[in-house]
Amino acid sequence: MSTNNYSFWYRNGLSLTLTILFLLFWLGQAYTGWHSNNQQLIEDGSDPLTFIAYLSSGHFISATFENWESEFLQMAAYVLLTVSLRQRGSSESKKLDEEEDVDRQPQSSPDAPWPVRKGGIWLKLYKNSLSITFFLLFVCSFILHLHGSYLDYKDEQIRKALPIEPLRSYCFDSQFWFESLQNWQSEFLAVLSIVVLSIYLRQYGSPESKPVDAPHSQTGKD
Repeated sequence: MSTNNYSFWYRNGLSLTLTILFLLFWLGQAYTGWHSNNQQLIEDGSDPLTFIAYLSSGHFISATFENWESEFLQMAAYVLLTVSLRQRGSSESKKLDEEEDVDRQPQSSPDAPWPVRKGGIWLKLYKNSLSITFFLLFVCSFILHLHGSYLDYKDEQIRKALPIEPLRSYCFDSQFWFESLQNWQSEFLAVLSIVVLSIYLRQYGSPESKPVDAPHSQTGKD
């Protein structure tokens, strides 16, 4: 049956559901962060922010992008690490001793994406476009996290009538790196969990799991 015979919602249910969940939780983060930040401002003797003003504050920008950067770093690293590294028995690993479809060289055909048909530098970029995009998103999020964290730091220093160090010095501040590293380690723990737990545990019907009756030694691609 052609995929066009299915409804739009059925064909895109996973991405639509994840988008809705993302927006709901992001709104929840913004709302609770607004109240938390205003409580701190009031305790410091400053005027609270409106919700709209809070969305452009360093507190919100930093909190948002310090999480996004860790997600994109995790995905970029995972995409690249699974190219050459293996884990016996994991549903997330390629086969141990033979190449798979993703390892074969691309062949030009009428149905192939245009960079494959074009060849040259376009093909070279397209062959690595997933990891490149994730790394670019990581870099952008890292810069925006730094920007937001520095704005939040300056606001706090002003409220406390303390000196403000320049951005080039703040780049090496322990608070900024604490914000990043606490998220980075949790993301790699999450990836480690799915890699290892999928060796022994199953979820019926999920493509992230091996078949329920598969032996523990079988990788997900066997």
